[in-house]
Parts: sequence; C-alpha cells; structure tokens
Amino acid sequence: MSDPTGTIATPIEAIKSVGSQDVANITQVATENEAKGIIVGFPLSLDGSQGPAARKVNAFCARLRKETDLPVIAWDERMTTVEAQSLLRQAGKSPSRARGADRGKIDSASAAIILDSYIQSF
Repeated sequence: MSDPTGTIATPIEAIKSVGSQDVANITQVATENEAKGIIVGFPLSLDGSQGPAARKVNAFCARLRKETDLPVIAWDERMTTVEAQSLLRQAGKSPSRARGADRGKIDSASAAIILDSYIQSF
C-alpha cells in the first residue's frame, strides 16, 4: 500500500489466496483503502520473456479489470523475493525459514518492493 501522496510503499498483511474469491478480496481491500490503482506482480523470466506464470497473471489481471474501475497494472517482479528476503534478514528476521506459515511476510515485503519500483518509475 502506498501513502496518500503515492510516495512511499509499505507492506500490509498478505491477502491469503483462496482461488475463486481472490479477485473479490483484492477489490475489497482496494476499496476499503481508497486505492487509486492495483499493481500486480508480473513474473517475467530473467531474460524478460513471458512464461506460463506470466500468462496466468495476465488472465488474473483481466478478471480484476472486469470487477473494478481502478487501473490494474502488471509490473515486473523479477528478483523481488530475493530482495525481500535480504531486507528481512537485515531486520533480524529469518526469511529462509519463512516458507511455511510466515510466507506472507515475504510476499508482503515483495509486494511493497514491486509497488515502490512502480512509484519510482515516475
């Protein structure tokens, strides 16, 4: 989530994926927080090509666009998990063990990095 000025990205609690309700859950969080847009991590391959995961994200973004009037933007997420793990280690956390129940912390930190990258592109 960004601050009201759109300058600083801050992690929020990860939205648990539940399949068919994901679009509704995301649009609800966006509405509750008066979002001006939704940035979705776009999993490009390291060489910049689109693989199966990127095609799934494209389809997900299309479903989101049908359910909201907000702009939905797919944004390059390459290396954000590695960066998030590094930042969590610097903060005294142990993200290498956070693959299970604490996976949401890495996902939230990664999402903030993606949003920050988008904000900084302007």
